[in-house]
Amino acid sequence: MQFKLSRLSLLALCVATSSAVAQEQVVKIGHVGPLSGSIAHLGKDNENGARMAIDVLNAKGMTLGGKKVKFQLIAEDDGANPQQATSVAQKLTDAKVNGVIGHLNSGTTIPASKIYHDHGIPQISPSATNPKYTQQGYKGAFRVVANDGQLGGALGRYAANTLKSKNVAVVDDRTAYGQGVADEFIKAAKAAGINIVARQYTNDKTPDFNAILTAIKGKQPDLVFFGGMDAVGGPMLRQMKQLGINAKFMGGDGICTEQLPSLSAGAMGDGQVVCAEAGGVEDSGKKAMDNFRADYKKKFGAEVKLYAPYVYDAVMVMADAMKRANSAEPAKYLPELAKTSYQGVTGKIEFDERGDMKQGTLTLYTYEAGKRSQIAVVR
Repeated sequence: MQFKLSRLSLLALCVATSSAVAQEQVVKIGHVGPLSGSIAHLGKDNENGARMAIDVLNAKGMTLGGKKVKFQLIAEDDGANPQQATSVAQKLTDAKVNGVIGHLNSGTTIPASKIYHDHGIPQISPSATNPKYTQQGYKGAFRVVANDGQLGGALGRYAANTLKSKNVAVVDDRTAYGQGVADEFIKAAKAAGINIVARQYTNDKTPDFNAILTAIKGKQPDLVFFGGMDAVGGPMLRQMKQLGINAKFMGGDGICTEQLPSLSAGAMGDGQVVCAEAGGVEDSGKKAMDNFRADYKKKFGAEVKLYAPYVYDAVMVMADAMKRANSAEPAKYLPELAKTSYQGVTGKIEFDERGDMKQGTLTLYTYEAGKRSQIAVVR
């Protein structure tokens, strides 16, 4: 009798468990960044930001349409390669993800965005800054950082008005990001009266800049602007020193990392480098950012490298839109996503009609004694 009751109890438990599982829905959030290659450190930083957000959401709990939600992160590697990015995008659409956070680079974000658009999947990039991304007219494409027009413009004006630069050489790595930010810098620099004495090109993998730097040296620039990432910018700084080029060095958020001093092998002088991060918190938001950085370090045993806070906010913004729509179905929560007004770790997030940030902030930095230090937050 006791055995039969135990079997009945077990059956009842199984039925109850099955019922609970049936009442739970899994919401799949895709994340894509370069987890291999020269900027894998930045890709992993992004993924960590997404994992933090997913863990927080699941700990708090959310109910949509009367069912408890379990958020699941599906992380993929695009190797910062456009072809790999489109393959990964197709993989995520086949997996029927509810939304995508990514990609990191403009050169991967732009081609992948068409695939997400064709499948009706909302996409928020935490770091792609090329204006073309949101100029394609895709209703599901958003970003939570300022674009190259804002970033390059701010750097061009700073070079002219604060650094008093007169003759500037420009180098870019021919990626969508590098070329985009360099083009926008040139527009603002010329408008402010700066003379562009050289325009040179490299790629995002070469370690040798001797030829282009030798050509630049002959032009005697007082500033060199580089459009690209820290993995190239660091070695370029080292070779500038070897060739005796004593100019200031400027770039966008791609070089604006804690790793730049080590990647330059200690070649940068104090105050030599000025860079801008496409985002940033004003005084009122510093406590929230400090708390995020402390939580990140506790969880992963490492410092935030660059974009992790923006990835975290991107996930939270997507989840907030789902909550307001009471649905994780892309077609239902996309209208709410477009109407976002969310106070995140990185500040107030609101989108314009294209999916760009309204009044995106920028943070200007320099480096002293091998450490990055903030100059100012500007709009």
